[in-house]
Amino acid sequence: MKQGNPKEFIELLRKTHKAEWEATPSTQDAIAWLNDLVQFLFPTNSLPKHTSYNGILKKNQIDLENLLLTYLDPKAINIEETVSSFYDQLETIYNNLRLDVTKIYEFDPAASSINEVIVSYPGFYAITVYRIAHELVKLNVPVLPRILSEFAHRNTGTDIHPGAVIGVPFMIDHSTGIVIGATAVIGNNVSIYQGVTLGALQVAKELAEVKRHPTVEDNVIIYARTTILGGKTVIGKNSIIGGSVFLTKSVEPYSSVFNTHQLRIDVKNELVDKKVS
Repeated sequence: MKQGNPKEFIELLRKTHKAEWEATPSTQDAIAWLNDLVQFLFPTNSLPKHTSYNGILKKNQIDLENLLLTYLDPKAINIEETVSSFYDQLETIYNNLRLDVTKIYEFDPAASSINEVIVSYPGFYAITVYRIAHELVKLNVPVLPRILSEFAHRNTGTDIHPGAVIGVPFMIDHSTGIVIGATAVIGNNVSIYQGVTLGALQVAKELAEVKRHPTVEDNVIIYARTTILGGKTVIGKNSIIGGSVFLTKSVEPYSSVFNTHQLRIDVKNELVDKKVS
């Protein structure tokens, strides 16, 4: 095999790295900003002094502005206005998260307190990062929301695209293996369990601007390992979708959908058939 030119290769790397670096925020700085913001909203260490709340918030605001300045063109996006708009919505984000955590606590008999949910439930953490990242998406901030959502994905096993639209309150139980696609729309008071996928029927780059993921209306419960696919698929309000269901068609409101199969149990050499739903 012909050996390439090391100098040309190094120059190619230099140019490629420079172009990509200039268009991407520091992952380390992005995660540090996120951690500081979450700690400000839900302190798990020592509480700040009353007089320092404003200072902590101001520092976090400056950190976001500096982070955006590292990779965005101020001529293309008004960074100061974007940062101000984000923090104008911070109280709403917090209030929504309080509703989320209250629903999780009230729904889960294993939860002993709201504080336990805040400090230890990966599902609530995934929702927290989603609500922060989604607000950045609404402000047309590129790249950063995906860095935040993938950080939460790695830490919780829950993959929520920041472009998805999710109502309040929202409950995720057990968290692991959940996938919610970019164009999914979820209504208010929805609960989903581990292993649920709200995905697309097909993946193609030309479908980027098309609604590819399902709509779940208000007051729906989706149990474990269920897969719901397709941008035209609508789960009607007040429906219950049982475990291990596979859906590519819409479901009317007030429906119950279950996957049934035969379970064969051998007891004392007697074969017993039981139907399990």
